[in-house]
Amino acid sequence: MVHHLSTTPQSLFEQLERQFLKPKMDRKPVHYFCGNSLGLQPIMARHYVSEVLNDWSELAVDGHFYASNRWYDYHKKLIPGLARLAGANVKEVTAMGTLTGNLHLLMVSFYQPKGKRTKVLMEASAFPSDQYLVESQVRFHGLNPNDHIIEVKPREGERTIRHEDIIESIKKHGEEIAVVLFSGVQYLTGQAFELDQIANAAHSVGAYIGFDLAHAMGNINLKLNQWNVDFAAWCNYKYLNAGPGSIAGLFVHEKHANRSDLPRFAGWWGYDEETRFLMEKGFKPMEGAQGWQLSNENVMSMASLRSSLELFDQVPMDWLFDQRKELNFHLEDVLSKFKELEIITPKKRGAQLSISVKNGKGKALFQHLHGQRILGDWREPDVIRLSAVPMYNTHNEIDEVERALRSFFQTKPVPNLNLA
Repeated sequence: MVHHLSTTPQSLFEQLERQFLKPKMDRKPVHYFCGNSLGLQPIMARHYVSEVLNDWSELAVDGHFYASNRWYDYHKKLIPGLARLAGANVKEVTAMGTLTGNLHLLMVSFYQPKGKRTKVLMEASAFPSDQYLVESQVRFHGLNPNDHIIEVKPREGERTIRHEDIIESIKKHGEEIAVVLFSGVQYLTGQAFELDQIANAAHSVGAYIGFDLAHAMGNINLKLNQWNVDFAAWCNYKYLNAGPGSIAGLFVHEKHANRSDLPRFAGWWGYDEETRFLMEKGFKPMEGAQGWQLSNENVMSMASLRSSLELFDQVPMDWLFDQRKELNFHLEDVLSKFKELEIITPKKRGAQLSISVKNGKGKALFQHLHGQRILGDWREPDVIRLSAVPMYNTHNEIDEVERALRSFFQTKPVPNLNLA
């Protein structure tokens, strides 16, 4: 059951907003600008999850093979949509696990410190899970994180990382680097990194390249196969609207699809599906990304993700990114009208704009916006994150942000002097 949308660009924009359920405060819809943290619920999510619950009640274990959408290979319904958004082929992606769990599994395969190549290069102040992930992977190999993690930092007095500093650091430490691991979009600042160039730089020094795409999937234009990225992982509950703590995704480039020399932590669901039920010893992996699977996945979580991917499948990619830019430029224009605000997100970005409020009024402004039914999120010590997501945000909502800011700073709108 797919809810088909019109292909007319303007009607598509209007229809998409109606495909999501917005939270309410005092029985009035919230203006939701927090898709960078948790996407909204698609209206079809309840239908697909209920379908699984009904099959479970009526079929029990037989649902694995005889449900209306059988559970055994339910994940395969999601792979084409994920591959399209990742810029990958269908053998390179799968839906499985959690973001950090998947990155751990991938690091087992691609972080194998030997000789001089023992170090991981990453961004400074990466999301804490990535910091802990790399620290523990380095310690797992008996190495000291202080000596074997290279962090690329913003320059003194700056809040974002210059692209040339990333490339220079890779070149400088090239012979020592085993893996370069970066985010696609920095979670706090909203900075989108030049992933293709970072991948080229990593490979030029003989290192593997991997990306955490939590804030990038469904947000920026990805071409993982074309960019020759070795591995990547992401969660699906931000811009892909799969629900809190939902199933995640994983990418492994096709050049690694059948490499027997790559170590991995194996599980039953990664075993060749043609002979999986023979229960034989000796792990024989599925070809490609599915060979990294461990166990059969939560079908209700996959059903929720399916409801969102079916909407993405009907949206032209160029349209999606064009609408994101238009909304983002509109939001930037609104924020730029207030001298008390500093936009810390650089021009290279996705949907997210991060702002700092001068004179220590950030928390007060965040609470004021919340009181005006404008929901973003707050990150210590002084950052408000707002994301205008093309799947469900509108220009009218951005106008509401401007009204709320004026009421906080008590400024009057600039009159329109264009009398033509």
